[in-house]
Amino acid sequence: MPMLTYKRLPYLKAYIHVLAIMPLVYLGLAIDADALGGDPVQAVIHFLGKGALNLLLATLVISPLAKRYKEGLLISTRRVVGLYCFFYASLHLVAFAWLDLGWDIALLLKELVKRPYIWLGMIAFIILLLLALTSPMWVHRKMKRNWQKLHNFIYLAAILTPVHYYLSVKSGWIEPIIYALLVVFLLSQRRKVVIKLLSNIYCFFKKT
Repeated sequence: MPMLTYKRLPYLKAYIHVLAIMPLVYLGLAIDADALGGDPVQAVIHFLGKGALNLLLATLVISPLAKRYKEGLLISTRRVVGLYCFFYASLHLVAFAWLDLGWDIALLLKELVKRPYIWLGMIAFIILLLLALTSPMWVHRKMKRNWQKLHNFIYLAAILTPVHYYLSVKSGWIEPIIYALLVVFLLSQRRKVVIKLLSNIYCFFKKT
């Protein structure tokens, strides 16, 4: 018998809210205490980026867990986790544009040319933006089958993000590799969908 019921679901979602917000509280306290090391700007940017990546992995874990333990209601938590993933990714981008670049658009364009890995992060962010905008149920109903096709791009974001992380760090590559291995493991359980998605993307760019 499933442990998760409609009565317990709001408590689980409330717990998710608390878990998602707590790291931001910690970050705020660390900033206030000047405890982010010699390069606090990069510490903030990487902290928020890793938060987005952790939540992205969490969205990929939910479906296998629901299937493994026959907890169908668990699927309904994907939306809130996914929106927090987008929220952290947005903060990550804002921190980079504000704290690192000072909202200098010209400098941002130079950085895009100088650091190609930023393109990977931007592509992943655009995917998360589209998924967040189409997350409401009324949009789901209106898009019908196209909704699932669009939301399958979460797998592309999951591939791009660890690569973006790996290329963005000057040292300490072990952690990005661990994230990449986790992504490979999670996507291997959806290999048919992932292969089809990548094939469609390849065919699209081949035609253009």
